Amino acid sequence: MQLALLVGITRVMSKSTATLTGFGAVLLWSLLALLTVRTAPVPPFLLNALTFAIGGAVGLVWVSLSGGFGQLARIPLHVYLFGTAGLFGYHLLYFTALRMAPAAEAGLIAYLWPLLIVLFSGLLPGEKLLAGHLLGGLIAFAGAALIVTSGGTGFNAENLPGYGLAFLCALTWATYSVVSRSFGTIPTASVTIFCLATAILSIVAHLTLEETVWPATTSGWLAVIGLGLGPVGLAFFIWDVGVKRGDIQVLGVASYAAPLLSTFALVLGGVATLTWTLGLAAVLIAGGAGLAATASARRRPVSASKDA
Repeated sequence: MQLALLVGITRVMSKSTATLTGFGAVLLWSLLALLTVRTAPVPPFLLNALTFAIGGAVGLVWVSLSGGFGQLARIPLHVYLFGTAGLFGYHLLYFTALRMAPAAEAGLIAYLWPLLIVLFSGLLPGEKLLAGHLLGGLIAFAGAALIVTSGGTGFNAENLPGYGLAFLCALTWATYSVVSRSFGTIPTASVTIFCLATAILSIVAHLTLEETVWPATTSGWLAVIGLGLGPVGLAFFIWDVGVKRGDIQVLGVASYAAPLLSTFALVLGGVATLTWTLGLAAVLIAGGAGLAATASARRRPVSASKDA
């Protein structure tokens, strides 16, 4: 019932309401790390399959309420392939990284993607990197270095593979987001196929490469369902509404709050301890990204979409 109401509202909403709707996705994504930790010991491919199957089910309801299934047949195949690769790759890397390294620290490195979007956008034709971009990049990467070096006390070799995957995760989503700017006219309904295709690929990979391990507790199952309904489900649809009908510049800036919100969620959830290293790293990564975004805003708006 709530989803039907939301879909109906998106058809007539004002620009400011659409922007606020898009910010709801940032809030949902801030719970991604916390819920991912709660799903342990489910392996990454299986977790991808479960959550995207739920997200795809949310999408089927969205499609039925927003114009019917005929709109899916009009979307080019290359869009489906591109969107599926982005969602599949990003979340597989993210889930794996949080299994191999401390959740708060790996999550912060993964949240370098807003900064990388700004930097990559500056390399596009007609754009250029400004001093603010470079300074913001240095500040944010200093925050990442603080994590990797454990606050300057040395490397923890056990965590480095997880941190590396988290950085690849950020690269994947930044590349996906910048390229997806060319798909601005594609309807939100396309996300449904991205989710369902990702679920199918993930279950095939799971059956081939992993041992099946289900959530060990009821709270684990609730975390899986929560991921599928929220950060890996509804968030993609309302973000798409926000970036296409709202103020993309405001939403771009809002996305830089995600590292801080995600860290606070982990601390409040009892998964992480708020140390000076973690807190400073979060501020540096969010602040550096925000500085880079400000440099772009002074020249021209830069899209920071986390969806096609």
